[in-house]
Amino acid sequence: MEDVLEVYHRPYDASRPVVCMDETNRQLFKQVRQPLPMRPGEPEKEDYEYERNGVADIFLFVEPLAGRRRATVTERRTAVDWAHRVKEMLEQDYPSADQVVLVMDNLNTHGPWSLYEAFPAPEARRLAERLEIHYTPKHGSWLNIAEIELSALSKQCLARRIPDRETMSREVTAWASERNAVQAKVDWQFTTDEARIKLKRIYPKL
Repeated sequence: MEDVLEVYHRPYDASRPVVCMDETNRQLFKQVRQPLPMRPGEPEKEDYEYERNGVADIFLFVEPLAGRRRATVTERRTAVDWAHRVKEMLEQDYPSADQVVLVMDNLNTHGPWSLYEAFPAPEARRLAERLEIHYTPKHGSWLNIAEIELSALSKQCLARRIPDRETMSREVTAWASERNAVQAKVDWQFTTDEARIKLKRIYPKL
């Protein structure tokens, strides 16, 4: 925990940006009957019936100090999917950075080993050397700023029936573009000193 908190209080450095990553999935629902449109004094009405249409996965990278994020909708969330999303982030968003300081949970697909599943060894090694990885502790996913951003995405974009992956991809991309345009940042305030007081119950008893 203290390792991640230390990372969040580093000064901004464009050559070593701090980026948080998380992922989630959403059920896709098709409408069985066309909703009734809004009318003066009445909201849109939709039938209680729906048709399940599979699941879509969302990979989210957010740089809290710069107010930029990348959100990608995929069919799966395998190690290879994670590796490709990391390569896109490194090469498209931070091509000139020396390293990206990446904060994420310790899911078994989140690590340099996944790069070797997706790419030839020299390419995987090149990408891995551009990452400084910090993991949130077990039961400490709340420390991941990307989880906060996913909560905003859920409330602002996904709190309705979305019929297919293509529609979700368009909606999520539009949401990320709008947030990036206003450079919506995250001002993290929780410090290591506060953690040692408020969370002392989880520290080892000596």
